[in-house]
Amino acid sequence: MGYHRAGFRVVGVDKEPQPNYPFEFIQADVRDLDVDFISSFDARHASPPCQSFTAYRRRGDGVGDSYLNLIPETRDLLSASEAPWVIENVQGAASQMRAPIMLCGSSFHLDVRRHRLFESNVDLRPLACDHSWQTPRFAQATNRANLRSTVEIGVWRIPLEVQKRAMGIDWMELRELSESIPPAYTEFIGRQLIEHLAVTA
Repeated sequence: MGYHRAGFRVVGVDKEPQPNYPFEFIQADVRDLDVDFISSFDARHASPPCQSFTAYRRRGDGVGDSYLNLIPETRDLLSASEAPWVIENVQGAASQMRAPIMLCGSSFHLDVRRHRLFESNVDLRPLACDHSWQTPRFAQATNRANLRSTVEIGVWRIPLEVQKRAMGIDWMELRELSESIPPAYTEFIGRQLIEHLAVTA
């Protein structure tokens, strides 16, 4: 959605069905698609599975051991042409990413932080976090008494509509929302990619 708002026509690819996806959709493992087809787009964005780098993986209890690190393979696939590309992942993937910028919901006045890293073959401008305005005002998703400064995403105890507003997303269900990033992030990046394409055209 962010890239659409920035001005791109968007085509999505995922190996799992995405019935709520609002744009043209191809159900496939992207690694099975023709490289020339992938290279035909003006810009490409990939979000390789992040489970290997999440808190569950770092707990040391074996959860996530079976997940693959597809960031290097994704980078190789996207680098098949010189067109702009972006790889997005969680903070825990920092050691696998090359000079990424980090974006935070606080920078876009969203009621989430949701730090995410973005690597690109284009020099992306970062945007600093601004947690100062995020003061305690949201109920916990647990039995804790202290209020939260942001909305916790992906938990059933917090009303779905509250989570949707916090993310700037109104078309997803809870599971989809928990795996997503705010469209404000990719709109911010998408505008930079369009600037780059205009200069290099």
